[in-house]
Amino acid sequence: MALTAADFNFDKETVTINKSYQRLHGEDVITTPKTKKSNRTIKMPKFLCEEMYEYLGMLYGLKKKDRIFTVTKSYLHHEMHRGAKAAGVKRIRIHDLRHSHISLLIDMGFSAVAIADRVGHESIEITYQYAHLFPSKQTEMANKLDDLGKGDF
Repeated sequence: MALTAADFNFDKETVTINKSYQRLHGEDVITTPKTKKSNRTIKMPKFLCEEMYEYLGMLYGLKKKDRIFTVTKSYLHHEMHRGAKAAGVKRIRIHDLRHSHISLLIDMGFSAVAIADRVGHESIEITYQYAHLFPSKQTEMANKLDDLGKGDF
């Protein structure tokens, strides 16, 4: 919810996660993420890169530091409910999409270490012992997600 156009690097096919959004007492509040590990740059699959590039191009008058998703939590909740009902599946919370992404990556055969790097899980032991895996595994993950994105969902 805190993403801005400046967070995307379409040449490198990456998105940088470096802030968090909350609505407190009727005010938009942007803060740093909960943990150091939450600050990260991740490789995007090509299909998502293309979709985000097109989406940003449709936002009239967008400045680099403007939030690109300005919908409310209530709106997202309503749309998740509507989509789940139309699909005939149980509604999940917005945050559960993160769990679904992690489950998909596990099912695709990626290691827990690579997945932890991608999603920003805090673990000093994993970070120090396996940090060298991050760049190559991120590209492999993005490529496999891109392959999935080329098909019908």
